[in-house]
Parts: sequence; C-alpha cells; structure tokens
Amino acid sequence: MRAPRRRALVAAAALALSACAGMPPAPPAGAAFVPAADVPFEIAGRLSARHGDEGVAAGFRWRHAPGADELLLSTPVGGALARLDGDAGGVRMALADGRIAEDGDWDALTRRALGTPLPVRGLAWWVRASPRPGSAFTAEADAAGRLAVLRQDGWEIVYAYRGDETRPLRVVLAHPGVEVRLVVDAWLAG
Repeated sequence: MRAPRRRALVAAAALALSACAGMPPAPPAGAAFVPAADVPFEIAGRLSARHGDEGVAAGFRWRHAPGADELLLSTPVGGALARLDGDAGGVRMALADGRIAEDGDWDALTRRALGTPLPVRGLAWWVRASPRPGSAFTAEADAAGRLAVLRQDGWEIVYAYRGDETRPLRVVLAHPGVEVRLVVDAWLAG
C-alpha cells in the first residue's frame, strides 16, 4: 500500500475514533433492568387521570409495604377525597362522606374514586422506576442509563428525572383510553 493512501486511511480511522470518543456510552439494554426488591416506601405528590372524556386531579400520599398499600387521595386544595387500603385479601375505600366500598381489585375501587383505574399493584414498582416482578416487559434507557420507558401489563410508562437523580420526578402511564400522570413531590420514606 502506498504511503499517501496509508496516511489517508489512518487519518480517517483517527477521525472516526475521535468522533466516537465524544459520544455518550450506549445505555444498557432493557434486559439490564431487573425488578427492585419490594421494600416499604412513602411518597406524596399530585396526580391527574383521564379515562375517555372524564378527568380528575388529586393530591396523594401513598404508604407501601410488601403486600399492603394505603393511598390517601385529596382534592387539589387539600380536602379529603378518599382513603384506600389494600392487601391480598382485598381493597377497602372510605370516602370523605363516610361511605365505604370494598372489592378484591384496586382497579375497580380507584375507578370509583378517580373515574379511572389506577394499577396500584404494578405502580408500586413503576413509581420506583422498576419493572414489576413476574411479568414480561420491555424497557428503554435514557443517556444516563436510567429507565426512560417501560412497557408492561399493557401499560406504557414514561419517566422524567430531575438532574442526575435516580428516582423519577414524573411518571406518565398510558393504556388504551387511559392516561395517568404522577408528580412525586416528596419521598417521605424508602
């Protein structure tokens, strides 16, 4: 090979390598995301939910422990709306006006309280930017390697983070005809 051609090839290779050096590393593949351990947490924030033409906005405070959840819902100005408690035995909802309802399904009772189903069982993992164990999923990472999009149980969950934090600030869940937006104002425990 002639020297001028060899120099041109070396220069082209060096240019290509220098271009790669400035690129961020490839985020991990979806298989790199494994379900988090089921540990207690408590969060507070705001949510909005839309099911078809119906919509609602509420504040929430959520206490999660393995196998049990308590979800307090309030009006946007802080008035009590509903308290939902659930475990493997079922879910109980107490409305602010004193009415009580029980069901074996979170989706059914959150539909009554909010007008849209809220997938609390999956959300216990999804709000922590983790797939739910025992269910197939696909995932996409952001440039920092954090979970950016998760598809599981028929839901698409999109995450937004503040700066380099690893806990999501916003979680948007979409299911045909349903959209739920959560803004986590504070991690109180966990």
